[in-house]
Amino acid sequence: MTAPKAHSLRTQLAFAATALLALGGAVGAGHAQTADSVATASSAALTSNPSLPVFTPSAEPAFDQAFDHLDGAAADPVLPPHAVDITAIDPAVEGEAQSLGRGVASYYGRRFAGRPTASGEAFDPQDLTAAHRSLPFGSRVRVTNPHNGRSVVVRINDRGPFVAGRLIDVSRIAAEQLGMIQSGHATVELELLNG
Repeated sequence: MTAPKAHSLRTQLAFAATALLALGGAVGAGHAQTADSVATASSAALTSNPSLPVFTPSAEPAFDQAFDHLDGAAADPVLPPHAVDITAIDPAVEGEAQSLGRGVASYYGRRFAGRPTASGEAFDPQDLTAAHRSLPFGSRVRVTNPHNGRSVVVRINDRGPFVAGRLIDVSRIAAEQLGMIQSGHATVELELLNG
């Protein structure tokens, strides 16, 4: 078996020219012309055969120049009627915080997942919730680990802890954010958030 004969450059260019002309002679921002209409050609191979097409760039502005008009001051966007202008929204401000003191926090183990809490809702270790002996259900408490500076806001939805010396039990996700998973407990500062 013999290897297929390689096409010459001239043959390959002729195929390309035929395809280009079949497309109407226009490709991209430029256009195809025959060598007869081009005053200068960059390749001797192309000028030797005037029927081969030569690509010449269009007179249209370059891609980067097409965006020059956008370099000025940013124009105000036009919002559709259903859009929300987030620049007009003020962030929520946490109200005054009342210090509840310092104590030891622990966290719920995974075995409590799905069990009902004292408030009646099922315990979810991925919710930022906690148990406290006396705070009303729904209270929001900022728990801060002074050892590493991390803090988290939890919602009270259960009663406890019922271990001497413990002040609050937090969910597993809250314990992860406080950096107390490895030790299982940490000394924390509590603040009751109003508002």
